[in-house]
Amino acid sequence: MYGRILKMKTELKSPVQYHLPMNEKFLGMNQWIGKHIQFHFNGEIYCLDCGQRTKKSFNQGFCYTCFQNSPMSSECIIKPELCRAHLGEGRDMEWEREHHLKDHYVYLAVSSGVKVGITRDTQVPTRWIDQGASYAVPIARTPNRYLCGMIEVSLKQHLSDRTAWQRMLKNEIAHVDLTEKREEVFKLIPKEYHKYLLKEEDILNIQYPVNEYPTKVKSLSFDKSPTIQGRLMGIKGQYLLFENGQVLNMRKHQAYVLEFSADENQQGLGKELTLDF
Repeated sequence: MYGRILKMKTELKSPVQYHLPMNEKFLGMNQWIGKHIQFHFNGEIYCLDCGQRTKKSFNQGFCYTCFQNSPMSSECIIKPELCRAHLGEGRDMEWEREHHLKDHYVYLAVSSGVKVGITRDTQVPTRWIDQGASYAVPIARTPNRYLCGMIEVSLKQHLSDRTAWQRMLKNEIAHVDLTEKREEVFKLIPKEYHKYLLKEEDILNIQYPVNEYPTKVKSLSFDKSPTIQGRLMGIKGQYLLFENGQVLNMRKHQAYVLEFSADENQQGLGKELTLDF
C-alpha cells in the first residue's frame, strides 16, 4: 500500500482502533500488532494545505509558505488565548468561523501526570486519544476558542499543559482521582468564567492496543532513516511502538508519501474502507 499519509484516525473501542489514511484508503493498523511491518519514505512530501510538494515539512505537514500563512498553523493553534476570531480577526475568517467560533472544551487528562488542555467539541475524545490519555474529563465548555484559552491560562501555573510523551509511552501513569482534582481546579478558575464550568461530566477511560510497553524509548524519524521496520508491539497516542523501545510518531510525519509492507499471507493489506469519522 502506498500514498501520502495523515495522522491516524481512531475509533473509541476497547481497545482503540487505529486506521492510517494513505491517499483515499485506510489501512487498519491493529491487525499488524505482533507482526513485522515496514514503512519506506520515497522522499516526497506534499503540503497539508496547498498540496504542493515541499522539501521540508513545517509544523507537522506544511510547506513554509502555508506554515507562515495558513489558518491551520496560526499561533493560536498552540496558544488559544491569542485567538482573535471572536473579534473578527484571523488569517481566514471563514475558516475561523468554522473552527474557532465553535464550542470548545477545557479538559483534564492523565497520560502520565495530570494536564490541562482544550479542544473543539467535535474533537472529543479524538484529542485525548491522540495524546495517549488513559483517562480524561471535560471541565468547562465555552462558545469559542479564546475563552477556553483564557481558562487554560489561569490553570497553567498549577497544572502542566504538556504531555510527557516518553512516560506516556512507557505507561508510567499517575493514579489520580479526577473527580477530586476537578473540584480542586474549579477553585483556581477566575469567577468570570464559572458560568462555563461543567461539574457532572463522566470520566472517560481509554484502553490502547499494546502487547508490550517499552522500558526505554528511542524515537524514529524518516528524515534520518527512509526505511523503518520491525515488530509492531502496540499503538498509543499517535505512536507506533516497535520492539526494543523504538517508537514512530505518525502525526509528525503527516504529508509524507510512504509505502507500507508486511509479512506475507496477512489479511487486509491495501483494503479500501469506508469509515465514519
